[in-house]
Amino acid sequence: MPPPPPSSIVMVTTPFVPGYRIVRTLGVTWGLIVRSRGLGRNITAGFRSLAGGEITEYTQLLDQTRGEALQRLAQHAQQLGANAVIAVSFDSSELGDVMSEILAYGTAVQVEPDAGPAQPVQLR
Repeated sequence: MPPPPPSSIVMVTTPFVPGYRIVRTLGVTWGLIVRSRGLGRNITAGFRSLAGGEITEYTQLLDQTRGEALQRLAQHAQQLGANAVIAVSFDSSELGDVMSEILAYGTAVQVEPDAGPAQPVQLR
């Protein structure tokens, strides 16, 4: 399993970070990885597909690959000067029937703690 993303990067699927305000938008950030399934996994998965059900070899491979794509996303965001990534999403595609491309992407931003709701002004 890949190491977790850098802890100084907050990553969310929402267009905001609760409790923080965006002070600067730095642009699109991404983490990309292309992974081959390998001959051994293809053979094992082929036999499992005959019986039906989940093909755990592929599930584990894709889970690991998504984790690595998130790690690369966080590293790229840090290089841009971000401390958060909003609107994080995934995309995937197949390359040549034996490779999978996993892309994690979002918007790199700088955030700071929100001062909280404004206090109502007392009118007299």
